[in-house]
Amino acid sequence: DILNHYQGQLRCQSSHGPSGSQLDTDAPLDNQGRGERFSPTDLVATALSTCMLTIMGIVAERHGWALEGCSARVQKTMSRTAPRRIERLAVWVQLPDGLDESQRAVLQRAAETCPVKVSLEGAIPMELHWS
Repeated sequence: DILNHYQGQLRCQSSHGPSGSQLDTDAPLDNQGRGERFSPTDLVATALSTCMLTIMGIVAERHGWALEGCSARVQKTMSRTAPRRIERLAVWVQLPDGLDESQRAVLQRAAETCPVKVSLEGAIPMELHWS
């Protein structure tokens, strides 16, 4: 379970039940907040890219492939008209050197079926870029 508390001033604190770790959010500057922490929509973007990396990590470990150094940068575009929503997510994945083309293809297929991407499909347009 995840427990969420409103802290005031457009900030929330979330507690992860199993681990006790905490995460704070803030409204973004363009929506009356201070933008000093991840916004809720930033967490959606973060969930997509970290889910992709995690699934690739599972596959890489299963095959004994080194994935250290892999990174993903995500860009979130918000709508300019009401209702406010995530209009597009673009992810750039940088795979580490030393992987051959077949390994890269396996990792790419795995990432493209991560639970977050599959859950968001049809609701938010996503672009994935690989290098």
